Amino acid sequence: MADFKGKILENNLTGLVMTINDQEVHFRLIGEFNAYNLLAVYGAAICLGEDKQEVLRCLSVLNGAEGRFDYIVSKKERIIGIVDYAHTPDALINVLMTIQKLRKGHEQIITVVGCGGDRDKTKRPIMGAAACEYSDKVIFTSDNPRGEDPEQIIKEMETGLNTAAKRKYIPIIDRKEAIRTAVSLAAQEDIVLIAGKGHEKYQENKGVKHPFDDKRVLFEMFELLGK
Repeated sequence: MADFKGKILENNLTGLVMTINDQEVHFRLIGEFNAYNLLAVYGAAICLGEDKQEVLRCLSVLNGAEGRFDYIVSKKERIIGIVDYAHTPDALINVLMTIQKLRKGHEQIITVVGCGGDRDKTKRPIMGAAACEYSDKVIFTSDNPRGEDPEQIIKEMETGLNTAAKRKYIPIIDRKEAIRTAVSLAAQEDIVLIAGKGHEKYQENKGVKHPFDDKRVLFEMFELLGK
């Protein structure tokens, strides 16, 4: 009975192939969550009187927002690196479940994640547990510790782990070293998720914002792999 209907035909790292109101379109955006977004935008635009074909054309060339499921692939090993802003339990679970659906076979999911300082402490054990439940290997690291001790933040994340989860993770406070380790643990075509900071170009510690870009660090580590 709906006026606007969508169906996913393909969902992979080259984008989405969907039918929207029975018209097949390829979109550059990735993941089931973006299928919902695309259909919502299409419906809103049509209700505002826009032309159907022009709306679909515009949507088909959209790129994702920086730091939202932002990915690069290493040249040699074809390791997939994903940078995402997910910094709440729900957001982290959603991105990890999206990655699960994009897997072609038995690729490992290796997640690097932390929790921000001077923010909601109750989510820390939940974030830790979620990362371990939906990943094969996990590294707990610093996010933006702000005025808190990053080691203490990681210890609070650890309180959410059961025995099985504790065997999956390692703590590495230095975020750059954590990303380097994650890449070194990855085999051919594995998936490395760097979660929590996304588009941010800094890491805040003791009132100072130090330059730090997850995607740039990930790219550097991929470049080192090829040498």
